[in-house]
Amino acid sequence: MNDAHLHLLVNHFPIIGTIFAFGILATAMLLKNTTIKNVAYVLFVLVAIFGALSMATGEGAEEVVEELPAIGHQIIHEHEELAEKLAILLYALGGFSVLGLYLNFKKNSKETLISFIVLVLAVSSIFLAQKVGTSGGEIRHTEIR
Repeated sequence: MNDAHLHLLVNHFPIIGTIFAFGILATAMLLKNTTIKNVAYVLFVLVAIFGALSMATGEGAEEVVEELPAIGHQIIHEHEELAEKLAILLYALGGFSVLGLYLNFKKNSKETLISFIVLVLAVSSIFLAQKVGTSGGEIRHTEIR
C-alpha cells in the first residue's frame, strides 16, 4: 500500500463527515439537545483528525501520481492549495468543537455561542471541501475536468 492509496482511504471522511456532523449539529440546536450536540462535536473532532491524515498522506500521493501521463502539475498544485486552506478550517472546527464539549460538560452559557461558531465554520468547511474534493477528483478523472 502506497501513500496514494492511503490518501484515497482517508480523504473522503473530512468531506462526508463534515456534512453529516453539520446536519447533526443543526438538528441538535433546533431541538436544544445537548447530547446530540456533543455527538456532532465528537464527529467534528474526528473530521479534523482525518483532515490531518489526509494532509499527511497528500504529499506522498503527489509523488506517486505526478509523473503519470495526463497529470498536470498545475492541477495537483491547485488541489494542494485548496486542501491547505481546508485543513486550517477543519483544525479550527475541531478546536472549537473540543471547546464546545468542554463548555457543555461544565454547563457554561457560552456554549451556545460556540455552537453557532462551529456551525458557521462547518458551512465554510463544506463549501471549501466541495472544491477540494472536485479538484482532487480532477487529478485522475479527466472526464470531470
